[in-house]
Amino acid sequence: MEKEALRIVYMGTPDFAVSSLDALVEGGYNVVGVVTMPDKPAGRGYKIQYSPVKRYALERGLPLLQPEKLKDPSFLDALRAWKADLQIVVAFRMLPEVVWDMPRLGTFNLHASLLPQYRGAAPINWAVMNGETETGVTTFFLTHEIDTGRIILQERLPIAATDDAGVVYDALMEMGARLVTRTVDKLLDGSAETVPQEAFRIPPHGLHPAPKIFTETCRIDWHEPEEAVYNRIRGLSPYPAAWTELVAPDGCRTVMKVLCTERTGNVSDAAPGTVRTDGRTYFEVVVPGGALRILSLQLAGKKRLPVTDFLNGFRLSEEYRVE
Repeated sequence: MEKEALRIVYMGTPDFAVSSLDALVEGGYNVVGVVTMPDKPAGRGYKIQYSPVKRYALERGLPLLQPEKLKDPSFLDALRAWKADLQIVVAFRMLPEVVWDMPRLGTFNLHASLLPQYRGAAPINWAVMNGETETGVTTFFLTHEIDTGRIILQERLPIAATDDAGVVYDALMEMGARLVTRTVDKLLDGSAETVPQEAFRIPPHGLHPAPKIFTETCRIDWHEPEEAVYNRIRGLSPYPAAWTELVAPDGCRTVMKVLCTERTGNVSDAAPGTVRTDGRTYFEVVVPGGALRILSLQLAGKKRLPVTDFLNGFRLSEEYRVE
């Protein structure tokens, strides 16, 4: 079958999913419809905002469905009417069997990890937070259990010690788009050979999960070792961002997001959370075994700033601490 004849339905929502959809459209593949999340109010004015995938679909004139419930009979009827040969899912929702089993070639998902490692909602963040030196993208067929289906293709990406989650996200987004089209090509020519995830070697430490990240996940524990704190901050940057409380000498507390740090090599006997600063050029926080120098931050209700700009407008002293 030629790629122009293969009827594809694409499902996705955020920016990460737009690159793969664009690769399919620009590559001449026959995307007959797009499914994305319903519109939701966002921002201070609670204005209705379209998902990035919806915006792209509208710009390209692609048929669009936005179901509230994936088992709704009217949605299922509309989906069947597209007569998809293949469905592709990138950063969407968990699908019921009635949806993923609908096309004759099945439904495959692009996941931002080297499965079976980092199954779950936040694989990029957790890989960086855990100090991994490598991650990647995987395409696999959907089945009943989330992120457990037979693997079609994988591609690996090194993680530098200075990379944050945003850097890895951007790299995997582009890598994933290429892997999606490669996967479709292999399904078209019949050369796809799938492998069960059980066949992959499980390391001695076992599998790392990648659960959804909550507010408390992002709170910095300055009593953790230097490397763990450093990795948590970069693994949550730029979004949702690690946070702490900046405590003034009078006890007043201000929530502060920490977006970028570097390890100094400085060793101190001071208590974790102790602030070291000259009030003009640097802002360090003591952690067990060292100190982290904050390079950019964001106070609650304010914009992100380089530390020098922050110090120019905030009278920070060593009487402050972070908790």
